Amino acid sequence: MPARFFTFAMNFNIITLGCKVNQYESQVMSELLRSNGFTLSDNKDTADITIINTCTVTSVTDAKNRKILHKVRRNNPNGIVVLTGCMPQAFPDRISDFEGCDIVLGNKRRKKLVEAINEFLTTHHHIIDIEEHDNKDAEYESVTVKNFDGHTRAFVKIEDGCNRFCSYCIIPYARGRVRSKKPEDLKKEIDALSKKGYKEIVLVGINLSVYGQGEDFDLADAVDIVCSFDEIKRVRLGSFEPEMMYKELIQRFSKQEKFCPQFHLSLQSGCNATLKRMRRQYNQDEYMQIVNSLRKHFDNPSITTDVMVGFAGETEEEFNESLEFVKMVGFSKVHVFPYSRRKGTLADKLDNHIDPGIKDIRSKKMIEECDKLRKAFLESQVGRLEPVLIERLRNNEYYEGYTMNYTPVRAYSDKNLTGDIVDVKITKAFDDYCIGELV
Repeated sequence: MPARFFTFAMNFNIITLGCKVNQYESQVMSELLRSNGFTLSDNKDTADITIINTCTVTSVTDAKNRKILHKVRRNNPNGIVVLTGCMPQAFPDRISDFEGCDIVLGNKRRKKLVEAINEFLTTHHHIIDIEEHDNKDAEYESVTVKNFDGHTRAFVKIEDGCNRFCSYCIIPYARGRVRSKKPEDLKKEIDALSKKGYKEIVLVGINLSVYGQGEDFDLADAVDIVCSFDEIKRVRLGSFEPEMMYKELIQRFSKQEKFCPQFHLSLQSGCNATLKRMRRQYNQDEYMQIVNSLRKHFDNPSITTDVMVGFAGETEEEFNESLEFVKMVGFSKVHVFPYSRRKGTLADKLDNHIDPGIKDIRSKKMIEECDKLRKAFLESQVGRLEPVLIERLRNNEYYEGYTMNYTPVRAYSDKNLTGDIVDVKITKAFDDYCIGELV
């Protein structure tokens, strides 16, 4: 590839794949670049620098990463392409994934982004900088954000890493061991975001429920800190595992009026035998105890989850057991996805992997039942008067926002409501949203 010379102020674009943690880390990189003189590109297809912040949760996700990378290089052959995130960190030796990249940075080298760009501009040599996670290294990456571009709510990462090594999961290799943001650093970050006018904060992490593990603070302390800021009106949790979700923790959450009763409680399977092969650290009864505790302590909570179908060795009986458990819990929304084999995981070596056609049939059956649960939950919200944080104007026609329990609501108004919290009477439910009237 010929040398590329840039003699002007450079602009950039960031493509983010995956979870809310990745979105937060993309914001970190964006602020880092802008503080060093780079500008956000008006045209994403012709940016001087394109950063692809990857996810690697499944092999399907890896294929999506590669497809986007090839598209960026094809559409912008003279731009600088940076690959970062979980895929290069988890698979540093898979060099074929880095074709078309000028710079490859692992998760631990994110703060070296500007330095790597300057080095590439000077030498025009490809850079691959991936530092392996040290299992003994429990130091949390000291990064914060001052804004959250394009959002009416701000995500705040407070935990990284996972110690559980579920048999299907590669994430501990991409993220390392559990480590947590210090409460004093969280206070400073929330102070900055509150002064920017954000009314809602979403606390996120790789394994959020173990925040503070090995320390003298926990997730309830993080919630208390955010709630202590007058400007912040809502505090929400991102996805979390059943692990460490004790009754005492739930009780502390319930004492905070600003706490949003929306719980994305990861399930993966509703069958005990499948959960055991997955190396999940709970069973049906323990999961249901948490659900019952949440419903006991909160009025009108929303409980959502992820369910995997077609895991290695899953029989028809096991699938049906999982399906019946999902129906018994009565989730308000379920993300259903088929298991995909992952090299480097224990599950990849298991026997009796399921035929893709059977996975597809089971996925459709699970989705059909979960769609019914979704509709039933939304219908249960009709007649309620709820505060709604308005996020956007849709189609120059109606405003769209979310209640405390994350019910999507659409309402009409002649006034600009974006960013406001308004009272709405929910009047009608559709398949995936509700209609309401301003009060």
